[in-house]
Amino acid sequence: MLKKVLLFVNPHKDLASVTALEIAEKLAERGIEYRFFSFKDKDKEPVEVAYDLAFSLGGDGTVLYAARTVSALGIPVFPINMGTLGFIASIPHDGWTPIFDRFLAGAADISKRLMLEVRVERRGAVIERGSCLNDAVVSSSGIAKIVRTCVKTFTGSGEISLGSYRSDGLIAATPTGSTAYSAAANGPIIDPEMEAVIINPICPFTLSNRPLVLPSTETVIIEIEEEQRSGVLLSLDGQVTAPLAPGDKIFIQKAPYYAALVAVGRKNFYQALRTKLAWGG
Repeated sequence: MLKKVLLFVNPHKDLASVTALEIAEKLAERGIEYRFFSFKDKDKEPVEVAYDLAFSLGGDGTVLYAARTVSALGIPVFPINMGTLGFIASIPHDGWTPIFDRFLAGAADISKRLMLEVRVERRGAVIERGSCLNDAVVSSSGIAKIVRTCVKTFTGSGEISLGSYRSDGLIAATPTGSTAYSAAANGPIIDPEMEAVIINPICPFTLSNRPLVLPSTETVIIEIEEEQRSGVLLSLDGQVTAPLAPGDKIFIQKAPYYAALVAVGRKNFYQALRTKLAWGG
């Protein structure tokens, strides 16, 4: 039974505020407490585990923000699409009511999505931590600057070197993120409920450097080479950034929790693919 609900509302999306008020009215009718959570609230008041559901009203970016905020607390996300066709925000803004009723009845589809935890170490000390639903990207902070990285994967039997990369950057993407930046960089598209990590170089200097799909049970280690001269940034879901320095090590591994997304059914993902990529058109 729902008792407390969060509403992540993107004010830049048309009808988002209107739909949020409709949801608030329906929640009030059922005696369910709710709170509007703006993008600026994160640093002011932490989310409590006592919430039972989080509505996301916006596009895929709003879902990413909501997932990073609540998934570790076990709170499912109800992703209402207020923009154009979305891969993650799959519930139409004019058809959320019957899906919400199914959720209340315990009959809604829940899509479990792999999330990644990321930490940055500098000279053995952890300087940054974060998580992502789509991807972690290492790229230059300047224009057209080569990023020099060394990539390893850690398995139960130890570290395995995957080699050195000279490229415009490196993407570590989840299956959910396989349709985002990684796809634009010619990475493979993976069913979003699979568990794998894509390592995808961006415009590699050596054409033989190709995307690689690894099991999610392994830890990916990206080291910024000491010879790196230009500035480098780490970006999580394209929304959280941190500067990197030569010698920094980025550890990327499967999070101990999932993003639980209320879904309209698996066929929606493939319909979005056909529409966006014009398959069969």
